[in-house]
Amino acid sequence: MEHGNSTLGSGFMLMGILKDSESPELLCAIITILYMLALISNGLLLLVITMDTRLHVPMYILLGQLSLMDLLFTSVVTPKALVDFLRSENTISFGGCALQMFLALTLGGAEDLLLAFMAYDRYVAICHPLNYMVLMSTRVCWLMVATSWILASLSALGHTLYNMHFPFCMSRKISHLLCEIPPLLKLACADTSRYELMVYVTGVTFLLLPLSVIVASYTLILFTVLHMPSNERRQKALVTCSSHLTVVGMFYGAATFMYVLPSSLHSTKQDNIISVFYTIVTPALNPLIYSLRNKEVMGALRRIMGKYMLRTHPTF
Repeated sequence: MEHGNSTLGSGFMLMGILKDSESPELLCAIITILYMLALISNGLLLLVITMDTRLHVPMYILLGQLSLMDLLFTSVVTPKALVDFLRSENTISFGGCALQMFLALTLGGAEDLLLAFMAYDRYVAICHPLNYMVLMSTRVCWLMVATSWILASLSALGHTLYNMHFPFCMSRKISHLLCEIPPLLKLACADTSRYELMVYVTGVTFLLLPLSVIVASYTLILFTVLHMPSNERRQKALVTCSSHLTVVGMFYGAATFMYVLPSSLHSTKQDNIISVFYTIVTPALNPLIYSLRNKEVMGALRRIMGKYMLRTHPTF
């Protein structure tokens, strides 16, 4: 087989799930609807949290950051996939591939860490309510947000630079929805075993360690909730925590499959389905899971809509 080093002038072909589907038009329509849902729901949740001062507390600051990450994450992948399908053109430049990989790794890694910080926030709020404003002050909250973004971007930069330095085979077809580490390594014409070990270690660091924090936090929360004398407080705590655990299960399950399981257990079809799940489906569902059962968010939305109606229709 011929080998060739990738240069800034060369590119790849993204042969994603839309190319391999038996009903690509239907799948394209579904993905479009999910993307629009993600844009509207995440954008609306961000708007509500930004405009309503009652939601300027750590829990909702972190939730707003999650919506921002989801909004950006799905926008890094979905529009290009849809445009490529509609134009019957699936090429991506070397630089474009590197940029997409960097952004996807940054946003995915930041969300991994943020979900762990959100679990800690719920643990403090439920198990140590009297010390909440000390342990989870606004300053601490923004430090958590900055830590998520900085650590994820540094890790993503390292992986992108290392991954893109490999010589790639002349066949530049990436059988995946986006430029991501596992499918791109299949095109490398060099020994990638050491780097795959590094990817595994990073996956454990960014996935399993935060997941252990989440499991520990919710185990302690469960013990506290079961001993609460107030049934109303117990129910409110369970509703909030169940929403978070649903999001954690969807995101961590898909990401762990891609970055922690050995490559021998992967197949192209499975990887494509999993990538759609955490880049398109999860960002669309997250704001609905968090907001529909949250009285504070729905109340803030009604107040904002009420003010808007009064401004536009003062006679109402």
